[in-house]
Amino acid sequence: MKTTILKTAILLFITFISCSTNNNEFTPTLPEATQTGQNTFGCYVDGNLLIPRNGTGTIYGPDRGMRFWALGSPPNYIYDEITIHDFKSNKDNRMDIHFVNLHNNGIGSFLIKESNCFNQNGANPTINIRCKYNGKWYCSIENGGTINITRYDYDNGIVSGTFSCTVQNKDNPNETIEITQGRFDIHRPTLEFTNFP
Repeated sequence: MKTTILKTAILLFITFISCSTNNNEFTPTLPEATQTGQNTFGCYVDGNLLIPRNGTGTIYGPDRGMRFWALGSPPNYIYDEITIHDFKSNKDNRMDIHFVNLHNNGIGSFLIKESNCFNQNGANPTINIRCKYNGKWYCSIENGGTINITRYDYDNGIVSGTFSCTVQNKDNPNETIEITQGRFDIHRPTLEFTNFP
């Protein structure tokens, strides 16, 4: 009798440990479209989820899943740019959203313009998107989608929005894919300290 109770207790303990371990696994999901500076980003690229995920880093520094760049003098930067990398599931997948006049434009709906498939200083001086997906570069097309800035709070460092657009293969313009259900909610002061599992 004592042996049966002991075996049952051990079996229950092992089952509990197994369940607990499985619950700790990270399952990527599309974040909610919030406006509170939660440092989230997500979209579907050709039907596949893209979210930022940190890497292990190199001698050059950490592999951050999301960054928000700017060039120029605040608040009227020459450009602002959100850079997304998924360093965990596929190191080829990334996205750059390039903004001009973000501070002057503020909240509103804006057309996504043609991308030349460069980022930062080399990007077209417009609102545009480039995406690397499955080893191929895709560039936004002229008026191929919209980006909605739903919150722009310069004083508190929060930028939130949603987006969707059509992008074309840089090397084969006849091949297009869709970016859908895009959303971001960034708090600039804390972004570099955010863990993207």
